[in-house]
Amino acid sequence: SGLDNVEARRWLNATICGLVQFDDDGDPDPSTIIPFVDGGSEGFSGQARVILPRITSCFECSLSMFPPQQSFPLCTIAETPRRPEHCIAYASVLLWPKEHPGKKLDTDSPEDMQWVYERAKERADKYNISGVTYMNTMGVVKNIIPAVASTNAIIAAVCVNEVVKLLTFCSQSLNTYMMYRGAGTFTGVDSHTFVYDQNEDCPVCTATVRKMFLKRTETLNELIQRMIDGDLRLKSPSITTGSGLTLYMQKPPALETATRPNLDKALSSLIDSGEELAVTDPIMENINLTLSVQFE
Repeated sequence: SGLDNVEARRWLNATICGLVQFDDDGDPDPSTIIPFVDGGSEGFSGQARVILPRITSCFECSLSMFPPQQSFPLCTIAETPRRPEHCIAYASVLLWPKEHPGKKLDTDSPEDMQWVYERAKERADKYNISGVTYMNTMGVVKNIIPAVASTNAIIAAVCVNEVVKLLTFCSQSLNTYMMYRGAGTFTGVDSHTFVYDQNEDCPVCTATVRKMFLKRTETLNELIQRMIDGDLRLKSPSITTGSGLTLYMQKPPALETATRPNLDKALSSLIDSGEELAVTDPIMENINLTLSVQFE
Protein backbone atom coordinates (compact mmCIF):
# COMPACT_ATOMS: atom_id res chain seq x y z
CA SER A 1 0.00 0.00 0.00
CA GLY A 2 2.92 2.39 0.62
CA LEU A 3 1.01 4.14 3.43
CA ASP A 4 2.53 5.39 6.67
CA ASN A 5 -0.43 5.74 9.03
CA VAL A 6 -3.39 3.75 10.32
CA GLU A 7 -6.14 6.11 9.16
CA ALA A 8 -5.03 6.05 5.51
CA ARG A 9 -4.94 2.24 5.62
CA ARG A 10 -8.45 2.16 7.09
CA TRP A 11 -9.73 4.39 4.28
CA LEU A 12 -8.10 2.28 1.56
CA ASN A 13 -9.29 -0.94 3.16
CA ALA A 14 -12.89 0.28 3.37
CA THR A 15 -12.73 1.55 -0.22
CA ILE A 16 -11.63 -1.74 -1.78
CA CYS A 17 -14.03 -3.74 0.42
CA GLY A 18 -16.84 -1.47 -0.75
CA LEU A 19 -15.97 -2.17 -4.39
CA VAL A 20 -16.58 -5.92 -4.09
CA GLN A 21 -19.78 -7.08 -5.77
CA PHE A 22 -21.69 -10.29 -5.08
CA ASP A 23 -23.44 -12.78 -7.36
CA ASP A 24 -26.97 -14.12 -6.93
CA ASP A 25 -25.74 -16.75 -4.47
CA GLY A 26 -24.15 -14.10 -2.25
CA ASP A 27 -20.57 -15.03 -3.20
CA PRO A 28 -17.98 -12.33 -4.02
CA ASP A 29 -17.37 -11.72 -7.73
CA PRO A 30 -13.62 -12.49 -8.20
CA SER A 31 -13.31 -9.83 -10.91
CA THR A 32 -14.20 -7.11 -8.39
CA ILE A 33 -11.69 -8.22 -5.73
CA ILE A 34 -8.60 -6.01 -5.50
CA PRO A 35 -5.89 -7.59 -3.30
CA PHE A 36 -4.38 -5.36 -0.62
CA VAL A 37 -0.71 -6.00 0.28
CA ASP A 38 0.34 -4.02 3.32
CA GLY A 39 3.51 -3.75 5.36
CA GLY A 40 4.83 -1.67 8.22
CA SER A 41 7.76 -1.44 10.59
CA GLU A 42 8.67 0.01 13.95
CA GLY A 43 12.28 -0.18 15.03
CA PHE A 44 13.49 -3.77 14.73
CA SER A 45 9.99 -5.20 14.31
CA GLY A 46 7.76 -5.35 11.25
CA GLN A 47 4.75 -7.02 9.68
CA ALA A 48 3.34 -7.79 6.26
CA ARG A 49 -0.08 -9.07 5.27
CA VAL A 50 -2.21 -9.94 2.27
CA ILE A 51 -5.88 -8.96 2.35
CA LEU A 52 -8.39 -10.36 -0.11
CA PRO A 53 -11.45 -8.14 0.44
CA ARG A 54 -14.55 -10.02 1.70
CA ILE A 55 -12.60 -13.31 1.69
CA THR A 56 -9.86 -12.94 4.31
CA SER A 57 -9.82 -10.70 7.35
CA CYS A 58 -9.51 -7.03 6.43
CA PHE A 59 -7.46 -4.26 8.05
CA GLU A 60 -10.42 -3.14 10.16
CA CYS A 61 -10.64 -6.65 11.67
CA SER A 62 -7.24 -6.07 13.32
CA LEU A 63 -7.77 -2.45 14.36
CA SER A 64 -7.41 -3.37 18.03
CA MET A 65 -3.73 -4.17 17.35
CA PHE A 66 -3.11 -0.49 16.66
CA PRO A 67 -3.83 1.58 19.79
CA PRO A 68 -5.07 5.14 19.21
CA GLN A 69 -2.53 7.95 19.36
CA GLN A 70 -1.85 8.76 22.99
CA SER A 71 -2.99 12.07 24.44
CA PHE A 72 -2.58 13.57 27.90
CA PRO A 73 -5.08 15.48 30.07
CA LEU A 74 -4.24 19.17 30.20
CA CYS A 75 -4.58 19.18 33.98
CA THR A 76 -1.83 16.57 34.25
CA ILE A 77 0.40 18.43 31.82
CA ALA A 78 -0.06 21.73 33.63
CA GLU A 79 -0.10 20.66 37.28
CA THR A 80 1.19 17.15 37.96
CA PRO A 81 3.68 15.95 35.33
CA ARG A 82 4.96 12.43 35.98
CA ARG A 83 6.52 11.40 32.67
CA PRO A 84 8.94 12.95 30.15
CA GLU A 85 6.08 13.17 27.65
CA HIS A 86 4.12 15.38 30.06
CA CYS A 87 7.00 17.86 30.20
CA ILE A 88 7.40 17.89 26.43
CA ALA A 89 3.66 18.39 25.91
CA TYR A 90 3.74 21.25 28.45
CA ALA A 91 6.47 23.05 26.51
CA SER A 92 4.90 22.52 23.07
CA VAL A 93 1.18 22.86 23.87
CA LEU A 94 1.02 25.33 26.77
CA LEU A 95 4.29 27.23 27.00
CA TRP A 96 4.94 27.86 23.29
CA PRO A 97 1.73 29.86 22.56
CA LYS A 98 2.23 31.76 25.82
CA GLU A 99 5.78 32.90 24.99
CA HIS A 100 5.31 33.08 21.20
CA PRO A 101 1.80 34.53 20.73
CA GLY A 102 0.64 34.43 17.13
CA LYS A 103 3.51 32.20 15.98
CA LYS A 104 2.81 28.56 15.15
CA LEU A 105 5.31 25.97 16.32
CA ASP A 106 7.25 24.74 13.28
CA THR A 107 8.05 21.10 13.98
CA ASP A 108 10.49 21.07 11.03
CA SER A 109 12.51 23.97 12.46
CA PRO A 110 15.62 22.90 14.45
CA GLU A 111 15.48 26.20 16.36
CA ASP A 112 11.84 25.73 17.41
CA MET A 113 12.39 22.11 18.40
CA GLN A 114 15.52 23.02 20.35
CA TRP A 115 13.49 25.62 22.27
CA VAL A 116 10.83 23.02 23.10
CA TYR A 117 13.49 20.55 24.21
CA GLU A 118 15.21 23.06 26.49
CA ARG A 119 11.96 24.18 28.13
CA ALA A 120 10.85 20.56 28.55
CA LYS A 121 14.22 19.69 30.12
CA GLU A 122 13.88 22.59 32.57
CA ARG A 123 10.43 21.41 33.63
CA ALA A 124 11.61 17.80 33.94
CA ASP A 125 14.51 18.88 36.17
CA LYS A 126 12.10 20.88 38.33
CA TYR A 127 9.97 17.77 38.98
CA ASN A 128 12.93 15.31 39.10
CA ILE A 129 11.78 13.53 35.94
CA SER A 130 14.42 11.84 33.79
CA GLY A 131 14.26 10.81 30.14
CA VAL A 132 13.73 14.10 28.28
CA THR A 133 16.04 14.00 25.25
CA TYR A 134 16.04 15.85 21.96
CA MET A 135 15.03 12.68 20.07
CA ASN A 136 12.26 11.98 22.58
CA THR A 137 11.05 15.54 22.11
CA MET A 138 10.95 15.07 18.35
CA GLY A 139 9.06 11.79 18.79
CA VAL A 140 6.37 13.29 21.03
CA VAL A 141 5.85 16.52 19.09
CA LYS A 142 6.01 14.99 15.60
CA ASN A 143 4.71 11.52 16.55
CA ILE A 144 7.80 9.95 14.99
CA ILE A 145 8.05 6.17 14.86
CA PRO A 146 11.67 4.95 14.79
CA ALA A 147 12.75 3.37 11.51
CA VAL A 148 15.58 0.90 10.91
CA ALA A 149 16.80 0.48 7.33
CA SER A 150 17.34 -3.28 7.58
CA THR A 151 13.80 -3.85 8.93
CA ASN A 152 12.32 -1.68 6.18
CA ALA A 153 14.25 -3.63 3.55
CA ILE A 154 13.02 -7.01 4.86
CA ILE A 155 9.37 -5.93 5.03
CA ALA A 156 9.57 -4.27 1.59
CA ALA A 157 11.01 -7.48 0.14
CA VAL A 158 8.18 -9.55 1.64
CA CYS A 159 5.56 -7.18 0.21
CA VAL A 160 7.14 -7.21 -3.26
CA ASN A 161 7.33 -10.99 -3.15
CA GLU A 162 3.61 -11.20 -2.36
CA VAL A 163 2.73 -8.82 -5.20
CA VAL A 164 4.76 -10.95 -7.64
CA LYS A 165 2.89 -14.09 -6.49
CA LEU A 166 -0.48 -12.36 -6.89
CA LEU A 167 0.39 -11.13 -10.40
CA THR A 168 1.94 -14.34 -11.73
CA PHE A 169 0.20 -17.08 -9.68
CA CYS A 170 3.64 -18.62 -9.25
CA SER A 171 3.00 -19.64 -5.66
CA GLN A 172 0.49 -19.56 -2.82
CA SER A 173 0.15 -16.08 -1.38
CA LEU A 174 0.70 -15.30 2.28
CA ASN A 175 -2.16 -16.54 4.47
CA THR A 176 -2.56 -13.94 5.92
CA TYR A 177 -0.09 -12.31 8.32
CA MET A 178 3.69 -12.34 8.73
CA MET A 179 5.49 -10.98 11.79
CA TYR A 180 9.20 -10.17 11.91
CA ARG A 181 11.16 -9.44 15.07
CA GLY A 182 14.76 -8.38 14.68
CA ALA A 183 15.57 -8.03 18.35
CA GLY A 184 13.43 -10.38 20.42
CA THR A 185 14.28 -10.41 24.13
CA PHE A 186 14.58 -14.19 24.33
CA THR A 187 14.44 -15.33 20.71
CA GLY A 188 16.83 -12.99 18.91
CA VAL A 189 15.85 -12.66 15.23
CA ASP A 190 12.73 -14.60 14.31
CA SER A 191 9.75 -14.55 11.98
CA HIS A 192 6.49 -16.43 11.77
CA THR A 193 3.21 -16.40 9.85
CA PHE A 194 -0.34 -16.99 11.03
CA VAL A 195 -3.92 -16.69 9.85
CA TYR A 196 -5.66 -13.60 11.21
CA ASP A 197 -9.33 -14.60 11.38
CA GLN A 198 -12.15 -12.34 10.31
CA ASN A 199 -13.82 -10.39 13.09
CA GLU A 200 -17.48 -11.41 13.07
CA ASP A 201 -18.39 -7.91 14.26
CA CYS A 202 -16.19 -6.05 11.75
CA PRO A 203 -18.17 -3.07 10.39
CA VAL A 204 -16.36 -3.24 7.04
CA CYS A 205 -16.15 -6.84 5.84
CA THR A 206 -18.55 -9.02 7.86
CA ALA A 207 -21.17 -7.39 10.07
CA THR A 208 -24.37 -6.29 8.35
CA VAL A 209 -26.04 -4.88 11.47
CA ARG A 210 -24.15 -3.93 14.63
CA LYS A 211 -26.11 -3.92 17.88
CA MET A 212 -25.54 -1.23 20.49
CA PHE A 213 -27.19 -1.10 23.92
CA LEU A 214 -27.86 2.35 25.36
CA LYS A 215 -29.68 3.91 28.27
CA ARG A 216 -32.88 5.72 27.35
CA THR A 217 -31.45 8.95 28.78
CA GLU A 218 -28.35 8.94 26.57
CA THR A 219 -28.24 11.72 24.01
CA LEU A 220 -27.41 11.62 20.33
CA ASN A 221 -24.14 13.40 21.12
CA GLU A 222 -23.21 10.66 23.60
CA LEU A 223 -23.87 8.04 20.94
CA ILE A 224 -21.58 9.89 18.53
CA GLN A 225 -18.86 10.10 21.20
CA ARG A 226 -19.19 6.35 21.75
CA MET A 227 -18.56 5.76 18.06
CA ILE A 228 -15.54 8.07 18.12
CA ASP A 229 -13.95 6.94 21.40
CA GLY A 230 -15.04 3.28 21.33
CA ASP A 231 -13.85 0.35 19.25
CA LEU A 232 -15.31 1.78 16.03
CA ARG A 233 -12.92 4.77 16.23
CA LEU A 234 -14.84 6.87 13.72
CA LYS A 235 -13.80 10.43 12.90
CA SER A 236 -16.92 12.49 12.14
CA PRO A 237 -19.98 10.24 11.86
CA SER A 238 -23.26 11.36 10.33
CA ILE A 239 -26.47 9.53 11.24
CA THR A 240 -29.81 8.97 9.54
CA THR A 241 -32.68 6.66 10.47
CA GLY A 242 -33.79 3.69 8.39
CA SER A 243 -36.74 5.74 7.20
CA GLY A 244 -34.41 8.44 5.87
CA LEU A 245 -34.76 11.03 8.66
CA THR A 246 -31.48 12.87 9.19
CA LEU A 247 -30.55 12.95 12.87
CA TYR A 248 -27.16 14.63 12.46
CA MET A 249 -25.07 15.50 9.42
CA GLN A 250 -21.49 16.76 9.67
CA LYS A 251 -21.51 18.45 6.26
CA PRO A 252 -22.50 20.70 4.52
CA PRO A 253 -22.43 23.49 7.17
CA ALA A 254 -26.07 24.43 6.58
CA LEU A 255 -27.24 20.86 7.26
CA GLU A 256 -24.97 20.57 10.28
CA THR A 257 -26.52 23.74 11.72
CA ALA A 258 -30.03 22.48 11.04
CA THR A 259 -29.44 19.12 12.75
CA ARG A 260 -27.27 20.37 15.62
CA PRO A 261 -30.22 20.77 18.06
CA ASN A 262 -30.69 16.98 17.96
CA LEU A 263 -27.32 16.44 19.64
CA ASP A 264 -28.63 17.30 23.10
CA LYS A 265 -31.84 15.32 22.74
CA ALA A 266 -32.29 11.89 24.33
CA LEU A 267 -32.10 9.18 21.67
CA SER A 268 -35.32 7.67 23.01
CA SER A 269 -37.13 10.84 21.90
CA LEU A 270 -35.75 10.52 18.37
CA ILE A 271 -35.99 6.79 17.64
CA ASP A 272 -37.66 3.63 18.91
CA SER A 273 -35.83 0.75 20.57
CA GLY A 274 -34.57 -1.67 17.94
CA GLU A 275 -34.67 0.93 15.18
CA GLU A 276 -31.78 0.80 12.75
CA LEU A 277 -29.55 3.79 12.07
CA ALA A 278 -27.38 4.33 8.98
CA VAL A 279 -23.95 5.76 9.87
CA THR A 280 -21.51 7.23 7.37
CA ASP A 281 -17.99 8.40 8.12
CA PRO A 282 -15.06 9.66 5.99
CA ILE A 283 -12.84 6.88 7.35
CA MET A 284 -15.13 4.21 5.86
CA GLU A 285 -15.37 5.09 2.19
CA ASN A 286 -18.18 3.27 0.33
CA ILE A 287 -19.25 1.51 3.55
CA ASN A 288 -22.54 2.27 5.32
CA LEU A 289 -22.52 1.08 8.90
CA THR A 290 -25.92 -0.02 10.23
CA LEU A 291 -26.56 0.25 13.97
CA SER A 292 -29.45 -1.40 15.75
CA VAL A 293 -29.99 0.64 18.94
CA GLN A 294 -31.49 -1.24 21.86
CA PHE A 295 -32.59 0.72 24.94
CA GLU A 296 -31.85 -0.86 28.30
